Amino acid sequence: MLKNQFKRGELYSFITGKASTAISRRLQKNFKQAGVDVTIEQWSVLYHLWKQDGLSQQQLCDATFRDKPSITRLVDNLEKLQLVTRVANKEDRRINRIFLTQQANELQDKAMDLANQTLNEALDGVTNGQIEIAKEVLQKVYDNLATSGSL
Repeated sequence: MLKNQFKRGELYSFITGKASTAISRRLQKNFKQAGVDVTIEQWSVLYHLWKQDGLSQQQLCDATFRDKPSITRLVDNLEKLQLVTRVANKEDRRINRIFLTQQANELQDKAMDLANQTLNEALDGVTNGQIEIAKEVLQKVYDNLATSGSL
């Protein structure tokens, strides 16, 4: 028996990220309308590099919760768009560090403004208290799975 008020179908929709998917779709639409030619997946990599440039591919895997082949593909495509460059680590050439190009740095403000606009659209009518409760619940769900070794 489930220990909450969700019906089984509602719970699975919640857990699988129905709201997250809707936000991603809206952000992609907002990017397209503004002429920002990156996918949501590419944006998530750029976002972490804007926070800390020069991360390794493994650090990007950890930050974005993606596997190595996915990050390799994303970085390959970002290189084709001339938004990042790979640089082999001097101490260990098996490790690639990923650096933003000037073009990516010029894209940052526009992309972040669109992301903030999208988040504001998504949170319209949601109180700060409700946001805090949602953050606490989702953090608890994550912590439950992380501590049980499921991640």
